[in-house]
Amino acid sequence: MYSEKIFKEFRHPKNIGEIKNPDGVGKVGNPVCGDVMHIYIKVGKNKKGEEIIKNVRFRTFGCIVAIANSSLLTKMVKGKSLKDAEKITKKDLIKGLGKMPPIKYHCSILALDALRKAIQDYKNKKGKAVK
Repeated sequence: MYSEKIFKEFRHPKNIGEIKNPDGVGKVGNPVCGDVMHIYIKVGKNKKGEEIIKNVRFRTFGCIVAIANSSLLTKMVKGKSLKDAEKITKKDLIKGLGKMPPIKYHCSILALDALRKAIQDYKNKKGKAVK
């Protein structure tokens, strides 16, 4: 029913918790299933001067897929440029998690929505909001 990747991420999630004084915070929830996610980011610059996600952490109240997805996404974006992080798609996450019941697809994309909100929050704070 669930892939081994989902079980692995759920049993040993990475990047759990909050970041003190984050540069951006994204919060999403799904009223149907009750899942709630917070993604916290710290932004830095790489050697090329690009803005990167220097640190990312999450807090998720949700099912096995929601927690696994949050862990996987934070591992995927840590150290990436904001531009590259914004290019990650829902299909990328679903593919990365592997087999799951179709009814759980919505759980597998909530963290991506939270990440996008965290990046937007950062841009808003820096006056870089995209209209």
